[in-house]
Amino acid sequence: MPDYPNRAVFEGLCNALVHRDYMILGSEVHIDMYDDRLEIYSPGGMIDGSLVQNIDVLHVASMRRNPIIADIFSRLKYVDRRGSGFKKIIEDYKRQPTYTEDKHPVFHSERESFYLELKNLNYDTDVVKGVVKDVVKESETEIAILEQIKIDATSSTKQISEKLGVAERTIQRNIKNLKDKGILVRIGGRRYGKWEIKD
Repeated sequence: MPDYPNRAVFEGLCNALVHRDYMILGSEVHIDMYDDRLEIYSPGGMIDGSLVQNIDVLHVASMRRNPIIADIFSRLKYVDRRGSGFKKIIEDYKRQPTYTEDKHPVFHSERESFYLELKNLNYDTDVVKGVVKDVVKESETEIAILEQIKIDATSSTKQISEKLGVAERTIQRNIKNLKDKGILVRIGGRRYGKWEIKD
């Protein structure tokens, strides 16, 4: 699952290039990436001088600072002629499975600057925490299985399950992982065989 919705990033970059104030010298559009967010900065605030954080971005009147550049981007089908960039970014985020209100895009402007903050959808979410937790749990179970086999190499999956208090299917899955990694080998049959741990 991507950290950022493709359309939202693309729309944010296009808007930054189309609507930047090219009369401000010594500055440029740039992107800063952090663990939890991506920031797109563009020289030049809102055309009418308002602050984007104080208005409803879903109902912003379409105004073009650079009509020629906007027309070129429109002909290339990079942007929409009716100026719905903010709405597209928000809608793209809301379509994502890991979207929550705290991941909502943030728009901020000053007189000579505009910032778009896109939140990393996979940063510190319950989904990521759950995956990490599962990986750690699997590793702990594998270690516990190996410890049990060191004590009794003839242990069956049922016996290991009972000793560890873990479902037998979980033990079987972890043993398969260990075998796939080449750490654990079964010597002999199921009934009279034994486990061997490889160095």
